[in-house]
Amino acid sequence: MSRGAPRLLRVGAALAMLGVLLGAFGAHALKNSLPTDMVAVYQTGVQYHLIHALGIVLIAVLAVVTQPSWKRLLLAGWLMVIGVLLFSGSLYLLALSGVRLFGAITPLGGMCFIAAWGLLVFSPKGAPAER
Repeated sequence: MSRGAPRLLRVGAALAMLGVLLGAFGAHALKNSLPTDMVAVYQTGVQYHLIHALGIVLIAVLAVVTQPSWKRLLLAGWLMVIGVLLFSGSLYLLALSGVRLFGAITPLGGMCFIAAWGLLVFSPKGAPAER
């Protein structure tokens, strides 16, 4: 088994935990202190954060199941990690600071998400569904 899959699993689990913490923080501490539109921006960041954290965990598990480790899977997982940092991170910063420039970073994270899912769509032969 590749060392990359367990590391990706730990990162995905840590991102999921952080997503829950940030979601709770937004729901309890920010709901009444931010304008409604910025709460929505923050919630979008949390939503994509949690969805892709679960995607990262799933990819790490699939990388272990498909022995030897499937390199495209690991690449897809790390692209999702970068996507969470850029997409959700920029939305958190935008919502908390009000600095609209952070919104310019968000599409870069979205492109990482699209590329990651694309790698899964165009998986090489030997993926679990094709065995």
